[in-house]
Amino acid sequence: MSTTDRNEDDTSRTIDLPTAMRRASAQLAELLRCEPGSVSAVRATEDGWTADVEVVELEKIPDTMSVMASYRVALDTEGRLTAYERTRRYSRGRTDHR
Repeated sequence: MSTTDRNEDDTSRTIDLPTAMRRASAQLAELLRCEPGSVSAVRATEDGWTADVEVVELEKIPDTMSVMASYRVALDTEGRLTAYERTRRYSRGRTDHR
């Protein structure tokens, strides 16, 4: 295989940002069995992508009292989940004070 063929092959396996967002959310939801709320950040890295995914960990009534969590998710260049960690837990109705 020539260098050109290898480079084209590597490029064709790299996913785009919208696909990275969808895959991060879907794979984390499958692992945690929690409803994904949103993807609040996505960044390209040397090894693929990182994304911050918000999930509903505990449904409450009213929904502003539901317990949410932020997870940092790492994906490889093909969009496969390689790692995740919970970075924050909060009530849905709560905002950050910055």
